[in-house]
Amino acid sequence: MSQNSSSLSQLALQKFKHNFWGVFSFWFIVFVGIVSVFAYVFAPDDSKNANQMHLAIHSKKPGFKVQILTLPASIENNQSFVDKLFFGNNNTETEIPISTYQIKNNTLFYTEYASDGLEGAVKELDLSNYATDNPVNLIEERTFLFGTDKYGRDLLSRVLVGARISFFIGFVAVFISLVIGIFMGSIAGYFGGKVDAFIMWIINVTWSIPTLLLVIAITLALGKGFWQVFIAVGLTMWVEVARVVRGQIISVKEMQYVTAARALGFNDFRIITKHILPNIMAPVIVISAANFAAAILIESGLSFLGIGAQPPMASWGAMIKDHYNYIILGKPYLALIPGLCIMSLVMAFMLIGNALRDALDVKSG
Repeated sequence: MSQNSSSLSQLALQKFKHNFWGVFSFWFIVFVGIVSVFAYVFAPDDSKNANQMHLAIHSKKPGFKVQILTLPASIENNQSFVDKLFFGNNNTETEIPISTYQIKNNTLFYTEYASDGLEGAVKELDLSNYATDNPVNLIEERTFLFGTDKYGRDLLSRVLVGARISFFIGFVAVFISLVIGIFMGSIAGYFGGKVDAFIMWIINVTWSIPTLLLVIAITLALGKGFWQVFIAVGLTMWVEVARVVRGQIISVKEMQYVTAARALGFNDFRIITKHILPNIMAPVIVISAANFAAAILIESGLSFLGIGAQPPMASWGAMIKDHYNYIILGKPYLALIPGLCIMSLVMAFMLIGNALRDALDVKSG
């Protein structure tokens, strides 16, 4: 039995490997996952939430270059390496965009950057207050590959850090939905009768409430925040899993191997977990991939409405909310870039779901 199960799994894996878009989507999701975990390693702005603002250079186009004067802080940053790696750097330095500078007698004269053809203020800085062998080291030319947002933050860094929320909400929400959905669906399908009728009543009531409305209600009850959104989305997605599991168990619980397990005296818990569930997981896996995509879209919608991840935390949905009016102001990339990120990640999960469906379908050749 185990050998047969193993050979079926290997056959499904071989079919999946021959699906170009399925494999491509898998590696794209892996890439996004690595970027999400190590976002601050890849982000040009490694400050916490990529929140280093330069209002003088707000809403600049992709590829914009400017000189940045960095003034070291007197406060020592005692963050651990792990904290910096996963949660960003507590940036205590002062960064000033400048257009020109000149050094005379240990004094730095610089002109602050001003856009729209305006002349920035000329200021001076006593370099004796800063321990540096070469004052030029305080100035670097910085390139903003995706441009800057309306607060002058690096858009590329915000996109990379924002990937963390969209990616992990899929895992947390799908995990919650699987735990609740498999439990409720298994009980309803296996025991039937009044138990089935009661659970189906709960499923139908939950199903009848619009998903976004239910998520908003749960979010308002739990409060606004990062983890609250994860839990709220997960608590609204279990009904689809429960209906699929219930239907599958009803169709297989009278099969001969289940009857044999009952005859051997196995308890109901073992029959469900050891004999039935392993044989009905194919459609559950497929619906989980679709739920990943749905969770990302719901979180983006919540962030757009302002009840998702709260500022200054980076989120693709919140980035669209902040900049959607720039579409008609000649700077559509501020909203289009995070929108394309959402679209590509959702598309990857949908394609991998289709590939899994084809691979796990025993009727297909």
